[in-house]
Amino acid sequence: MIKNHEEYRQAVEKLKRWAYAYYIEDNPEVTDEVYDQLYREVEAYEKAHPDEIDPTSPTQRVGAPIKEGFRKAKHLSRMWSMEDVFNAAEFEEWFQRIDRQYPGERYYVEPKFDGASLNLIYENGLLKEAITRGDGVEGEEVTANARTIRSIPLDIDHKGLIEIRGEVLMTLEEFDRLNKERVDRGEAPFANPRNAAAGSLRQLDPSVTARRNLIFQPWGVGVNDLNYEYLSDLMGYIYDLGFRKPPLREVCHTPKEIEAIYEKLGKMRQELPVMLDGMVVKVDRIALQEKLGYTVKYPRWMVAYKFPAVEKQTRLLDVIPQVGRTGVITPVAVLEPVEVEGVIVERATLNNYDYIAKLDIRIGDMVTLIRSGDVIPKIIKVLKEYRTGKEKPIKRPTHCPVCGSEVLDEGPLVKCQNLSCPARVVNSIIYFASKGCMNIDGLGEKIVQQLYDAGLVKDVEDLYHLTMEDLLKLEGFKEKKASNLLKAIEASKGQECWRFVNALGIEHIGEVASKKICETFGLDFIQADKEALLSIEGFGEEMANSFLEFMRVNGDKVRRLMAIIHPAPPVKEEEVHSPFSGKTVVLTGTMSKPRPEIKEMLEHLGAHVTGSVSHKTDYVIYGEDPGSKYDKAKALGVELLPEEKMWEMLGEHQPA
Repeated sequence: MIKNHEEYRQAVEKLKRWAYAYYIEDNPEVTDEVYDQLYREVEAYEKAHPDEIDPTSPTQRVGAPIKEGFRKAKHLSRMWSMEDVFNAAEFEEWFQRIDRQYPGERYYVEPKFDGASLNLIYENGLLKEAITRGDGVEGEEVTANARTIRSIPLDIDHKGLIEIRGEVLMTLEEFDRLNKERVDRGEAPFANPRNAAAGSLRQLDPSVTARRNLIFQPWGVGVNDLNYEYLSDLMGYIYDLGFRKPPLREVCHTPKEIEAIYEKLGKMRQELPVMLDGMVVKVDRIALQEKLGYTVKYPRWMVAYKFPAVEKQTRLLDVIPQVGRTGVITPVAVLEPVEVEGVIVERATLNNYDYIAKLDIRIGDMVTLIRSGDVIPKIIKVLKEYRTGKEKPIKRPTHCPVCGSEVLDEGPLVKCQNLSCPARVVNSIIYFASKGCMNIDGLGEKIVQQLYDAGLVKDVEDLYHLTMEDLLKLEGFKEKKASNLLKAIEASKGQECWRFVNALGIEHIGEVASKKICETFGLDFIQADKEALLSIEGFGEEMANSFLEFMRVNGDKVRRLMAIIHPAPPVKEEEVHSPFSGKTVVLTGTMSKPRPEIKEMLEHLGAHVTGSVSHKTDYVIYGEDPGSKYDKAKALGVELLPEEKMWEMLGEHQPA
């Protein structure tokens, strides 16, 4: 037994060393029995001397209280998405964009793991915070859960502030074990290891996360005080701090060398315990990364070179019409179970009923299925040579399979327009409360489902009739939580008109369209007719018809909601005179500032910025690598302005 603090400190260090050998190096130094014996001795000493507990002790990985929800937390620097390429030609095009300007550069190549992205923040050598990727700017703070992952060090030998980014993974073996447990309990199995890892990371009870045996695999660094010339060397330093190394990482100079690594990884992926969906290629020189910069969506200096989709053959057993949040009825294929990339697939998307007709898909057909990375399995081909004549045609629905309402058939889209349809209610409320809509903090998926199951909400309007008494009857609700939710619902009243329209979840009407509708009609948008809608720049028949049909079916509900919420009318901005006042403008190519920023600036200066080029367009303003909009403008004779000319017209210098 451990007799004093010095022996305790030595035992903790020994446990940490053994855990590192087991979880990071895959090379255990002692048996599980020896590890467990010392672990229990450390636990006993800590119980007797709680004031002496080392916060980095392996025993401290689990023990945080169960949370009511996750708080939002901002990353110290943005987490970006990656550009995807799917074949050698697309990769060569990406490579040449850089090589033409900067020939002979080094490229750092590593596997692309298929998991849930996580950002770890260390300060003074200790794990301070763990945040999910979220929208790249902020995510959910899951520090207590991250502490349970054995391949995440609780302390590192680096005292500066540093963000270490990586992927939380679940092994295929653990995925199979977990799904077997879930099926035995009568629960739905996870679709794939990535979803299972993400779900495990977001458990409100950290002890559940601890039981899932997750792995953390670093792939990058955010804010840091290090001074490395090359990313490959920087990542070598990170691995030396005690993080898990990838099975392969290389520095290459030519596409031929990179393609060789791609082939090698493609062969290795079947032998690895976790899912890979490709490899990542990054410019190795950090100064050049900063020089190349970013587009609106992703860094110009890195690319995900994805593995090809895996094709399998199976039989189509049935087609189930599934009603989504906006009422769109999607045909879902029920298949004979088939294994694809280690995942048993029993469902697949059929896109829409026009797609079914185009391929002449019938129940009973042998079909070809593809699945690539985290993409939903999809039927791409019918093997008609296997037909017996007993196959049955798939009929288009004429009525909603859930509420029985007559559907709106637009060809590719078949929609239930009934806002109170039970199949739509939960998802429509979740969407209504989301950040880009009414922004009701704390009203997430689980709580909406709980409210619906308890019979407290049958549509969006019921949210505004909830009481403290109603909420306190629900499991997990105490006075503070109930009060916070009621305050958030009350605070959603008086939101801008466009947020209200967007929150209704009308097919084809998103944030931009909602803003245009409110700018045009104000709070009288319900009275809009087809001619007036079609006069809005960018509105076509499909958008106008969808809006009108929605209001025909749900007009009374919308009026009742407006009487409760009192959405705020749009504020008319002061008129600004500039060379772009009253002009219709399209932006294309990579610019010196993010395009949304330039769009906002031009709109403030009186321009009407749209996404498509037509005869009505006054200017197409272009940056580097302009796309098809540039070519279309040229063909139509629309005036083309390089970005520098735009700044010149505005009397400003182009930003550095």
